[in-house]
Amino acid sequence: MTTRTRMNVYFDPELLKQVEALSLRRKMSKSAIVEAAVASFLSGDSAEQLEAAMSRRLDKLGRLIDALDEDLAIVGETLSLFIRFWLTFTPPLPDSARESARAKGAERFEGFMQSLGRRLATGDRFLKELSRDIALSEQIATDFEENDRE
Repeated sequence: MTTRTRMNVYFDPELLKQVEALSLRRKMSKSAIVEAAVASFLSGDSAEQLEAAMSRRLDKLGRLIDALDEDLAIVGETLSLFIRFWLTFTPPLPDSARESARAKGAERFEGFMQSLGRRLATGDRFLKELSRDIALSEQIATDFEENDRE
């Protein structure tokens, strides 16, 4: 059993509130919190541990940014292909039909926005579905190739 020596210290009232709050959250004594903080402060490897933790976090952020970049490229390419297709195959409207087309377009756009809102509320995302479909297709192709070899 380790012996402990009593030490009286003075804290800034705000710092003491933070120690007390952490003590309640972690269900630890204030002494244990302060002892762990002092031990961490005095240990020589804390900078290396902090650097390793930061490195792991930066690596994770880098992977997330790469995934977002890929998703954004897919969205941009999809939009450009749609616009090219739409401009190629949609003839211009005569002046007499523009007002009714504008009204119908507003109605259809409202339906689109409601559908989009429902989809976003459920958490379904097209790119997630696309990723799952691609992974499934690749798995099927791999299984098919393996069966062909046998």
